[in-house]
Amino acid sequence: MPDTMHEATTEAGVPRARTQSPVASGEQSLTTSRGRTTISDTVVAKIAGLAARDVSGVHAMGAGTARALGAMRGIMVGDKTSPAHQGVSVEVGERQAAVDVALVVEYGTAIPDLAAAVRRNVITAVERMCGLEVTEVNIKIDDVRFPGEEREREPEEPRVR
Repeated sequence: MPDTMHEATTEAGVPRARTQSPVASGEQSLTTSRGRTTISDTVVAKIAGLAARDVSGVHAMGAGTARALGAMRGIMVGDKTSPAHQGVSVEVGERQAAVDVALVVEYGTAIPDLAAAVRRNVITAVERMCGLEVTEVNIKIDDVRFPGEEREREPEEPRVR
């Protein structure tokens, strides 16, 4: 009988995200007698980025230059959404990960509370989904967005093709 805390699957038999951190339960599942699982830095960065964006008060991810480059890249590729890992850098080891996040916050948001919520969300998501112990989450607030402030200008569509 499977342990529902760790081996829950969807109807199609695909494993679901863990409901309990493997770090908290003392489980190390990335290296077993049957092989080793390696998780790319990009995967961890995307998970951390999405977890950070979920926190109320986070307006955008990344410094101004990174956001501008992301917008230009989106125009060239035809995708106007920013990449999930924009503003996130990670170091991933065999059992641990460290995360750095750069944020733009909404004006009026209590930054210490926001940072604590982002840190908690990132740690929970990475540990639950990847099975890695998160050793630290460093947060850098790069900007504040004021109410009514113009959105960053998107380059206009060319008038002729």
